[in-house]
Amino acid sequence: MELRHLRYFIAVAETGSLTVAAEQRLFTSQPSLSRQIRDLEDEVRAELFSRSARGVELTPSGKAFLDHARLVLAQVDAAIEAARRAARPAKQVFALGFLTGQEMTWLPRAMQVLRDELPNIDVTVSSGYSPDLADAVARGKLDLAFVRTEPGLDLDYRVVYREKLVVLMPSDHRLTAKTAIHPSDLQGETFVMASNKARVLHDVVAQYLQDNGLDPKPAHAVDNLAMAMSLVASTRGLSLMPEYANNLLPWSVVSRPLQGEAPTVDLAIGYSRSNASPVLKLFLSRADELIAAIDETDPRGGR
Repeated sequence: MELRHLRYFIAVAETGSLTVAAEQRLFTSQPSLSRQIRDLEDEVRAELFSRSARGVELTPSGKAFLDHARLVLAQVDAAIEAARRAARPAKQVFALGFLTGQEMTWLPRAMQVLRDELPNIDVTVSSGYSPDLADAVARGKLDLAFVRTEPGLDLDYRVVYREKLVVLMPSDHRLTAKTAIHPSDLQGETFVMASNKARVLHDVVAQYLQDNGLDPKPAHAVDNLAMAMSLVASTRGLSLMPEYANNLLPWSVVSRPLQGEAPTVDLAIGYSRSNASPVLKLFLSRADELIAAIDETDPRGGR
Protein backbone atom coordinates (compact mmCIF):
# COMPACT_ATOMS: atom_id res chain seq x y z
CA MET A 1 0.00 0.00 0.00
CA GLU A 2 1.31 3.44 -0.96
CA LEU A 3 0.30 6.90 0.19
CA ARG A 4 -1.27 7.59 -3.20
CA HIS A 5 -3.75 4.78 -2.57
CA LEU A 6 -4.91 6.59 0.55
CA ARG A 7 -5.17 9.93 -1.26
CA TYR A 8 -7.17 8.32 -4.07
CA PHE A 9 -9.46 6.59 -1.60
CA ILE A 10 -10.13 9.82 0.34
CA ALA A 11 -10.84 11.78 -2.85
CA VAL A 12 -13.43 9.21 -3.97
CA ALA A 13 -14.99 9.08 -0.50
CA GLU A 14 -15.34 12.88 -0.32
CA THR A 15 -16.72 13.35 -3.84
CA GLY A 16 -18.88 10.21 -3.99
CA SER A 17 -17.85 9.71 -7.59
CA LEU A 18 -14.94 8.00 -9.32
CA THR A 19 -15.36 10.29 -12.33
CA VAL A 20 -15.44 13.54 -10.34
CA ALA A 21 -12.53 12.46 -8.16
CA ALA A 22 -10.48 11.50 -11.21
CA GLU A 23 -11.20 14.61 -13.26
CA GLN A 24 -11.47 17.37 -10.64
CA ARG A 25 -9.33 16.24 -7.70
CA LEU A 26 -6.69 13.82 -8.93
CA PHE A 27 -6.29 14.74 -12.63
CA THR A 28 -6.05 11.17 -13.75
CA SER A 29 -8.24 8.88 -15.82
CA GLN A 30 -11.27 7.20 -14.34
CA PRO A 31 -10.18 3.67 -15.41
CA SER A 32 -6.78 4.20 -13.79
CA LEU A 33 -8.42 5.41 -10.57
CA SER A 34 -10.77 2.42 -10.55
CA ARG A 35 -7.79 0.07 -10.79
CA GLN A 36 -6.06 1.82 -7.89
CA ILE A 37 -9.17 1.50 -5.72
CA ARG A 38 -9.52 -2.20 -6.60
CA ASP A 39 -5.86 -2.75 -5.73
CA LEU A 40 -6.44 -1.06 -2.37
CA GLU A 41 -9.50 -3.20 -1.67
CA ASP A 42 -7.54 -6.32 -2.58
CA GLU A 43 -4.82 -5.38 -0.12
CA VAL A 44 -7.26 -4.46 2.64
CA ARG A 45 -9.28 -7.60 1.83
CA ALA A 46 -12.54 -5.76 2.19
CA GLU A 47 -14.90 -3.89 -0.10
CA LEU A 48 -14.53 -0.18 0.69
CA PHE A 49 -17.16 1.19 -1.70
CA SER A 50 -20.53 0.01 -2.94
CA ARG A 51 -21.08 0.97 -6.56
CA SER A 52 -24.35 1.94 -8.22
CA ALA A 53 -25.65 4.04 -11.10
CA ARG A 54 -25.76 7.03 -8.72
CA GLY A 55 -22.06 6.80 -7.89
CA VAL A 56 -20.20 5.18 -5.02
CA GLU A 57 -20.88 5.05 -1.30
CA LEU A 58 -18.67 3.96 1.58
CA THR A 59 -19.36 0.52 2.97
CA PRO A 60 -19.09 0.00 6.75
CA SER A 61 -15.51 -1.14 6.11
CA GLY A 62 -14.88 1.99 4.07
CA LYS A 63 -16.21 4.25 6.82
CA ALA A 64 -13.93 2.55 9.35
CA PHE A 65 -10.97 2.91 6.99
CA LEU A 66 -11.61 6.60 6.19
CA ASP A 67 -10.73 8.19 9.53
CA HIS A 68 -7.54 6.13 9.78
CA ALA A 69 -6.54 7.02 6.22
CA ARG A 70 -6.99 10.72 6.97
CA LEU A 71 -4.97 10.41 10.15
CA VAL A 72 -2.11 8.64 8.36
CA LEU A 73 -1.87 11.38 5.72
CA ALA A 74 -2.12 14.09 8.37
CA GLN A 75 0.75 12.54 10.31
CA VAL A 76 2.88 12.24 7.17
CA ASP A 77 2.27 15.89 6.31
CA ALA A 78 3.04 16.91 9.90
CA ALA A 79 6.34 15.00 9.78
CA ILE A 80 7.29 16.72 6.51
CA GLU A 81 6.40 20.14 7.90
CA ALA A 82 8.38 19.50 11.09
CA ALA A 83 11.44 18.58 9.05
CA ARG A 84 11.07 21.70 6.89
CA ARG A 85 10.74 23.92 9.95
CA ALA A 86 13.85 22.41 11.49
CA ALA A 87 15.77 23.31 8.33
CA ARG A 88 14.68 26.96 8.35
CA PRO A 89 16.67 29.88 9.78
CA ALA A 90 16.71 30.46 13.52
CA LYS A 91 13.80 32.93 13.69
CA GLN A 92 10.74 30.84 14.43
CA VAL A 93 7.39 31.11 12.70
CA PHE A 94 4.19 30.79 14.72
CA ALA A 95 1.21 30.09 12.48
CA LEU A 96 -2.26 31.04 13.74
CA GLY A 97 -5.58 30.20 12.13
CA PHE A 98 -9.04 31.65 12.72
CA LEU A 99 -12.51 30.59 11.75
CA THR A 100 -13.40 33.38 9.33
CA GLY A 101 -14.73 36.41 11.22
CA GLN A 102 -13.41 35.31 14.60
CA GLU A 103 -10.08 37.05 14.05
CA MET A 104 -11.85 40.37 14.69
CA THR A 105 -12.25 39.41 18.35
CA TRP A 106 -9.45 36.96 18.99
CA LEU A 107 -6.42 38.11 16.98
CA PRO A 108 -5.73 41.23 19.12
CA ARG A 109 -5.93 39.10 22.28
CA ALA A 110 -3.71 36.40 20.79
CA MET A 111 -1.09 38.99 19.86
CA GLN A 112 -1.25 40.39 23.39
CA VAL A 113 -0.44 36.91 24.76
CA LEU A 114 2.54 36.72 22.38
CA ARG A 115 3.75 40.28 22.89
CA ASP A 116 6.92 39.31 24.77
CA GLU A 117 7.93 36.88 22.03
CA LEU A 118 7.10 39.06 19.02
CA PRO A 119 10.68 40.34 18.52
CA ASN A 120 11.86 36.74 18.21
CA ILE A 121 9.16 35.22 16.02
CA ASP A 122 7.28 35.82 12.79
CA VAL A 123 3.53 35.39 13.24
CA THR A 124 1.46 34.33 10.26
CA VAL A 125 -2.33 34.55 10.27
CA SER A 126 -4.88 32.77 8.10
CA SER A 127 -8.65 32.37 8.17
CA GLY A 128 -10.97 29.79 6.67
CA TYR A 129 -13.45 27.01 7.32
CA SER A 130 -13.12 25.25 10.66
CA PRO A 131 -12.59 21.72 9.23
CA ASP A 132 -9.85 22.99 6.90
CA LEU A 133 -8.09 24.85 9.70
CA ALA A 134 -8.25 21.88 12.05
CA ASP A 135 -6.84 19.68 9.31
CA ALA A 136 -4.02 22.19 8.78
CA VAL A 137 -3.17 22.00 12.50
CA ALA A 138 -3.14 18.19 12.35
CA ARG A 139 -0.81 18.35 9.35
CA GLY A 140 1.58 20.79 11.00
CA LYS A 141 0.73 23.67 8.68
CA LEU A 142 -0.65 25.70 11.59
CA ASP A 143 0.51 25.73 15.19
CA LEU A 144 -2.86 26.65 16.64
CA ALA A 145 -6.30 27.57 15.35
CA PHE A 146 -9.52 29.01 16.77
CA VAL A 147 -12.02 26.46 15.47
CA ARG A 148 -14.94 24.22 16.32
CA THR A 149 -14.13 20.95 18.08
CA GLU A 150 -13.85 18.98 14.85
CA PRO A 151 -14.10 15.18 15.27
CA GLY A 152 -11.87 12.61 13.62
CA LEU A 153 -8.55 14.44 14.05
CA ASP A 154 -5.73 13.74 16.49
CA LEU A 155 -5.95 17.17 18.13
CA ASP A 156 -6.44 18.55 21.60
CA TYR A 157 -9.06 21.26 22.08
CA ARG A 158 -9.63 23.84 24.78
CA VAL A 159 -12.94 25.67 24.70
CA VAL A 160 -12.48 29.42 24.97
CA TYR A 161 -16.03 30.62 24.31
CA ARG A 162 -19.54 29.24 24.00
CA GLU A 163 -21.43 31.23 21.40
CA LYS A 164 -25.19 31.49 21.48
CA LEU A 165 -26.96 31.00 18.18
CA VAL A 166 -29.09 33.81 16.80
CA VAL A 167 -31.69 33.91 14.04
CA LEU A 168 -30.63 35.63 10.82
CA MET A 169 -33.44 37.01 8.64
CA PRO A 170 -34.00 39.52 5.83
CA SER A 171 -34.17 43.06 7.18
CA ASP A 172 -37.82 43.40 6.05
CA HIS A 173 -38.98 39.97 7.30
CA ARG A 174 -42.19 39.90 9.39
CA LEU A 175 -40.28 38.46 12.38
CA THR A 176 -38.14 41.59 12.69
CA ALA A 177 -41.05 43.07 14.65
CA LYS A 178 -40.16 40.68 17.49
CA THR A 179 -37.39 41.40 19.98
CA ALA A 180 -36.74 37.67 20.37
CA ILE A 181 -37.78 34.62 18.38
CA HIS A 182 -39.71 31.75 19.90
CA PRO A 183 -38.83 28.33 18.44
CA SER A 184 -42.39 27.95 17.16
CA ASP A 185 -41.88 31.06 14.98
CA LEU A 186 -39.45 29.04 12.87
CA GLN A 187 -42.06 26.47 11.85
CA GLY A 188 -42.90 26.58 8.15
CA GLU A 189 -40.14 29.04 7.30
CA THR A 190 -37.64 28.43 4.52
CA PHE A 191 -34.39 27.52 6.24
CA VAL A 192 -30.73 28.02 5.38
CA MET A 193 -28.80 25.23 7.13
CA ALA A 194 -25.11 24.73 7.72
CA SER A 195 -23.82 21.99 5.44
CA ASN A 196 -22.10 18.79 6.48
CA LYS A 197 -18.77 20.54 5.89
CA ALA A 198 -19.62 22.69 8.93
CA ARG A 199 -20.88 19.61 10.71
CA VAL A 200 -20.31 20.77 14.29
CA LEU A 201 -22.63 23.75 13.74
CA HIS A 202 -24.98 21.63 11.61
CA ASP A 203 -25.38 19.07 14.39
CA VAL A 204 -26.05 21.73 17.06
CA VAL A 205 -28.76 23.35 14.93
CA ALA A 206 -30.32 20.04 13.91
CA GLN A 207 -30.49 18.92 17.56
CA TYR A 208 -32.11 22.20 18.62
CA LEU A 209 -34.74 21.94 15.91
CA GLN A 210 -35.43 18.31 16.78
CA ASP A 211 -35.68 19.06 20.51
CA ASN A 212 -38.30 21.72 19.77
CA GLY A 213 -40.32 19.50 17.44
CA LEU A 214 -39.48 21.60 14.40
CA ASP A 215 -39.15 20.40 10.84
CA PRO A 216 -38.39 23.52 8.79
CA LYS A 217 -37.94 23.39 5.06
CA PRO A 218 -34.13 23.21 4.47
CA ALA A 219 -33.94 25.02 1.15
CA HIS A 220 -30.18 25.51 1.12
CA ALA A 221 -27.03 24.20 2.80
CA VAL A 222 -24.06 26.54 3.23
CA ASP A 223 -20.41 26.13 4.18
CA ASN A 224 -19.78 29.52 5.74
CA LEU A 225 -21.35 32.59 7.29
CA ALA A 226 -20.95 34.85 4.26
CA MET A 227 -22.84 32.39 2.09
CA ALA A 228 -25.53 32.06 4.76
CA MET A 229 -26.10 35.83 4.86
CA SER A 230 -26.23 36.03 1.06
CA LEU A 231 -28.86 33.30 0.87
CA VAL A 232 -30.90 34.73 3.73
CA ALA A 233 -31.07 38.03 1.86
CA SER A 234 -31.78 36.51 -1.56
CA THR A 235 -34.14 33.64 -0.68
CA ARG A 236 -35.89 35.27 2.29
CA GLY A 237 -35.02 32.27 4.40
CA LEU A 238 -34.03 32.12 8.05
CA SER A 239 -30.83 30.73 9.48
CA LEU A 240 -29.42 29.88 12.90
CA MET A 241 -25.84 31.07 13.11
CA PRO A 242 -23.33 31.90 15.87
CA GLU A 243 -23.72 35.34 17.41
CA TYR A 244 -20.42 36.60 15.99
CA ALA A 245 -22.45 37.03 12.80
CA ASN A 246 -23.60 40.32 14.36
CA ASN A 247 -20.14 41.76 13.59
CA LEU A 248 -20.52 41.05 9.89
CA LEU A 249 -24.17 41.68 8.96
CA PRO A 250 -24.91 43.60 5.73
CA TRP A 251 -27.80 46.09 5.64
CA SER A 252 -30.07 43.45 4.09
CA VAL A 253 -29.82 41.00 7.00
CA VAL A 254 -30.65 41.42 10.69
CA SER A 255 -30.48 39.10 13.68
CA ARG A 256 -32.69 38.38 16.64
CA PRO A 257 -31.93 36.31 19.76
CA LEU A 258 -33.85 33.15 20.56
CA GLN A 259 -36.29 33.10 23.45
CA GLY A 260 -35.43 30.84 26.33
CA GLU A 261 -32.17 28.95 26.57
CA ALA A 262 -30.50 29.36 23.20
CA PRO A 263 -28.29 26.58 21.85
CA THR A 264 -24.56 27.23 21.88
CA VAL A 265 -21.64 26.16 19.73
CA ASP A 266 -18.13 25.95 21.16
CA LEU A 267 -15.19 27.93 19.88
CA ALA A 268 -11.94 26.25 20.90
CA ILE A 269 -8.23 26.52 20.38
CA GLY A 270 -7.12 23.39 18.60
CA TYR A 271 -3.51 22.19 18.68
CA SER A 272 -1.43 19.05 18.36
CA ARG A 273 0.22 17.74 21.52
CA SER A 274 3.09 16.46 19.35
CA ASN A 275 3.97 20.04 18.34
CA ALA A 276 7.09 20.88 20.36
CA SER A 277 7.02 24.62 19.58
CA PRO A 278 8.04 26.61 22.69
CA VAL A 279 5.81 29.45 21.48
CA LEU A 280 2.82 27.11 21.45
CA LYS A 281 3.70 26.00 24.97
CA LEU A 282 3.82 29.64 26.07
CA PHE A 283 0.50 30.41 24.40
CA LEU A 284 -1.24 27.47 26.06
CA SER A 285 0.19 28.42 29.46
CA ARG A 286 -1.46 31.84 29.14
CA ALA A 287 -4.75 30.67 27.69
CA ASP A 288 -6.54 31.48 30.95
CA GLU A 289 -5.55 35.13 30.54
CA LEU A 290 -6.94 35.12 27.02
CA ILE A 291 -10.28 33.71 28.17
CA ALA A 292 -10.52 36.04 31.17
CA ALA A 293 -9.86 39.09 29.00
CA ILE A 294 -12.74 38.19 26.69
CA ASP A 295 -15.08 37.52 29.64
CA GLU A 296 -14.30 40.95 31.09
CA THR A 297 -14.82 42.91 27.87
CA ASP A 298 -17.70 41.03 26.22
CA PRO A 299 -21.09 42.03 27.61
CA ARG A 300 -22.77 39.04 25.96
CA GLY A 301 -21.23 36.67 28.51
CA GLY A 302 -21.23 33.75 26.10
CA ARG A 303 -19.34 31.30 28.26
